[in-house]
Formats: sequence, structure tokens, C-alpha cells
Amino acid sequence: MFGNGQIWINGVCNDSTCKNVDIKVATIQSTASIAPPAPSGEMRCGWIENPTPGDLFLIDKHATWTITSQGQAEGPDAAGVDNIPDGDPKQFVDTSRGAGHGYSCGCLSVETSARDKRITKVISGKALPLAKCKADKALPKP
Repeated sequence: MFGNGQIWINGVCNDSTCKNVDIKVATIQSTASIAPPAPSGEMRCGWIENPTPGDLFLIDKHATWTITSQGQAEGPDAAGVDNIPDGDPKQFVDTSRGAGHGYSCGCLSVETSARDKRITKVISGKALPLAKCKADKALPKP
């Protein structure tokens, strides 16, 4: 089989002992009904914090996860950072007096390195209202 079952090959015997075999394409199937594999990853929800230029973290009930760090000082930045959703400016707390640094609330589908407390890949994400994270007693304050 090749791909996700799009092409199947088979051996065809040319004699009764099957010592002489030809390999032939047995089936070619349409890929229209074959769903793509679901993205891997784990869902993590909490504060998405950008306290300074180049630093980006997700703070959930388990840990503070580094997404990016200034000059990659804490290791390589996560792949797929552009998959973090743009939030509603009304759901963003600016802690930098207008410089655009602060925090919001959201959920990210990610791949992680638990040992390093790093997000290695951002698959997708969804912005949430600040009230959702504020109401979650398991989350630390941002």
C-alpha cells in the first residue's frame, strides 16, 4: 500500500509454482473520501503573556511554558508562532504603558517539551475573554 491506501500493489504469479512473479498495480483509489490526519498536539489554556519584546509565554495550571524568548536565550522559539490567534484589543491588558506588552487569555493546541517547559510547536489557537481566565481558580495571576 502507498499513501493512505490510494495505491495498492500485488504480485501476480506467471506460473503454477509462482517462481516467476510480476508486480502490478492492483488498485488506484480516489483520495476524495480520505480525511487528512488530525493534527497532533495537546490543548493548553491560560494566560498568553508577552511581557517584553521577543518574550512570549503561556501560563496554564501546570507551568509557565516558553513560546519565544529574546534572542532564543532560553532555547529555540516554537514553530508555528503565527498560529497564535490575534485577540480582541479589548481583551488585552497592556502592562507596558502603551508599548503593546501585556497579556490575554486563550487556548493553544501545541506540542511541548515537558522537561524544558517549552512549547515546541503551535498548531492552532483560540482567543478567549479575559473573564474566562480570571474565573479559573487553577490559574495563577498573570
